Amino acid sequence: MLLRVARVCCWLLPAVALAILGATATGWFSVGASLPRADAGEPGAAATGESSRPKPPPLSLDGLLDEKLPEAKPAEKAQGKPKADNFACYVCHGNYEGEELADVHAKEGYGCVKCHGESLAHRDDEDHLTPPDVMFPAEKIDPGCAECHDTHDAPAKKVIERWQQRCPQKSKPEQLVCTDCHGKHRLEKRVIRWDKTTGKIIERAPIPEDGTHSNAASSAAPSLHPAAQ
Repeated sequence: MLLRVARVCCWLLPAVALAILGATATGWFSVGASLPRADAGEPGAAATGESSRPKPPPLSLDGLLDEKLPEAKPAEKAQGKPKADNFACYVCHGNYEGEELADVHAKEGYGCVKCHGESLAHRDDEDHLTPPDVMFPAEKIDPGCAECHDTHDAPAKKVIERWQQRCPQKSKPEQLVCTDCHGKHRLEKRVIRWDKTTGKIIERAPIPEDGTHSNAASSAAPSLHPAAQ
């Protein structure tokens, strides 16, 4: 009896093993058949279904080559006038840099040359013997200012107050000039003095042996305004 059972098992085991192998192989084939395949002639196509998606249209530049870029907006005009450049004058006359009269006019575009001329010979003379092209004796200060400033809108009280503060030694209104009240447009130290009408040298400070200028001419200079100097 036992011998017969053993024989039956020997025949059944190979049959069961073959059945299992057959079923497994059939499953593998069915899975492989369900997967998307790359189309012929497209070696780079992926096996994830991408080949079945609609292809995008080809890239076209039609209508783009003639496209015009937006034009740049014109630069806005600067408000006011550019500040005048007085650098060449400030090389020697540094005391006027920031001085009220010079600074106010420079901000409006009027530099030193507007009133005193280009004065190239004066600027290039290292011995300081050549006067500026234009100078203003007392009687020419007000007419010179009036060439541009035809009105004076300061209140009378303010004018008298400034008069008493700046030049109390002047007792008559006709003695006053514009620069008595406006700015401090004068040199505190001078090495030479010219006649402001003729341009001739009136006084020149002696030059000591060490080459430096003394303040001899400066000590005698009136200190009210450039008209008196």
